[in-house]
Amino acid sequence: MRGQCLCGRVEFEIAGVMPQLYQCHCSLCRKQSGSASNTATLVGSEHLRWISGLELITSWVKDNGFRSDFCSQCGSPVPNPLTDAAYHWIPAGLLDNEIQQAIAAHLFVGSKAAWEVIAAPGKQFETMPGLPEFIEMLHANARACLAE
Repeated sequence: MRGQCLCGRVEFEIAGVMPQLYQCHCSLCRKQSGSASNTATLVGSEHLRWISGLELITSWVKDNGFRSDFCSQCGSPVPNPLTDAAYHWIPAGLLDNEIQQAIAAHLFVGSKAAWEVIAAPGKQFETMPGLPEFIEMLHANARACLAE
């Protein structure tokens, strides 16, 4: 499965199993995405391959450790590595192929915007579950995908 930023200069592919998706409703993800939530997944770093544009990626890290990687040309958020695990965060909106993965979880529903109504299915968490439990949840019932 391939993905790219808005301008198409940062491209990547995911091989192997495509995990289910999640939506994060925290204030940081709202600001990063400019919408009610951030829809993404986590893939093992060994399954992510950069095709082009790695030199265009800029990182910004908040003092609490929140990291945002983005294309320096168009500003699109792009995959970035997790701090404490061999996984990469993948914004679902960058994926070029139609995906059939379900929303498995909603994170930080306790701090969602007052105007947001969570309509998608998925287990709701007041904050963030433990990382091992969360990764297991995303990879349960995952579907194989082929790098194109």
